[in-house]
Amino acid sequence: MNQHPSSSPAPVAALPRRKLGRTGLDVSILGLGTAPLGDLFARLDDAAAIAAVERAFSLGVNLLDSSPLYGHGLAEHRCGTALRRVARDQIVVCTKVGRWMDPFHGRGEGSNFVGGQPHRAVFDYSYEGTMRSVEQSLLRLGTDRIDLLLIHDVDVWTHGKEAIEARFREAMAGAYVALDKLRAERVVKGIGVGVNEADMCVRFAKAGTFDTMLLAGRYSLLEQPALAEFMPLAAEQGIGVMLGGVFNSGILATGAVAGAKYNYKDAPPEVMQKVAAIERVCRAHGVALPVAALHFALGHPAVASLVLGAHVPEEVERNVAALSVPVPAALWRDLKAERLLDDNAPVPA
Repeated sequence: MNQHPSSSPAPVAALPRRKLGRTGLDVSILGLGTAPLGDLFARLDDAAAIAAVERAFSLGVNLLDSSPLYGHGLAEHRCGTALRRVARDQIVVCTKVGRWMDPFHGRGEGSNFVGGQPHRAVFDYSYEGTMRSVEQSLLRLGTDRIDLLLIHDVDVWTHGKEAIEARFREAMAGAYVALDKLRAERVVKGIGVGVNEADMCVRFAKAGTFDTMLLAGRYSLLEQPALAEFMPLAAEQGIGVMLGGVFNSGILATGAVAGAKYNYKDAPPEVMQKVAAIERVCRAHGVALPVAALHFALGHPAVASLVLGAHVPEEVERNVAALSVPVPAALWRDLKAERLLDDNAPVPA
């Protein structure tokens, strides 16, 4: 079994932190997303997966984002092992509600988590289902509290156009009421949503009082649909934005190579063409595409943290190191001049 020691050299500069909305929490500008640790697409070595979490902590990452969905509980179990090795108050733990795990009926077919626990994920945005989900997460994480709770996957991507209205009503009448109660009782410090669509972030922001939102894939160097309405609304309401999917499922990390992934599928020709053009401009300025992608996503003032997944410690190290690479302002100017980037998109100073 390969061991991945957490004693390799730390970066020269400490990882900066930003305030996360109204939560009172300061979070590192890079958070660790743990979907890969649920054996997403590939079975992981258990020790290496846990070592990735430990390495993130040692490099100054204090935001840990998980979900019952990830490996049907496996990611939370692995996170719990790493959490027991540090002081609990050093880490901001975020997980999600909307599914609970049924241990009696098997996991079924069609999951992207090829390993994971042999438990079936049950969609449930009701009050009771939310409380069950929270209780199960506490047990898997091995902790007595969770800092942030997000309503997970209430979007068209997950449920389809026919079911989304019913799911949204269920979430606001059930899950939101439960999370609002937990927040009022100071059981959690912040509540929010974790979705794949900017429009759903807007709907939730207008329907309730949320502290934070995790938006995956819809504000990146490749596309900025969240820029027009959600980002200004988040800034106006004091909602701390966490961004996931800033590599758009891989293509902004790999570039426009054969088999590059976009939204978990092979990238279509028009996406490949745009990424190739962005990469050409980046290359002209001596900046790697994934480095530019990270710096751009952090350039919006509403963004508190980028939640990046990792399989092994070395991936965490690469992501952290990318933040110390300088990016010239001329790169952003050239991308806008070639209409590869929205003119109104804020960029790093």
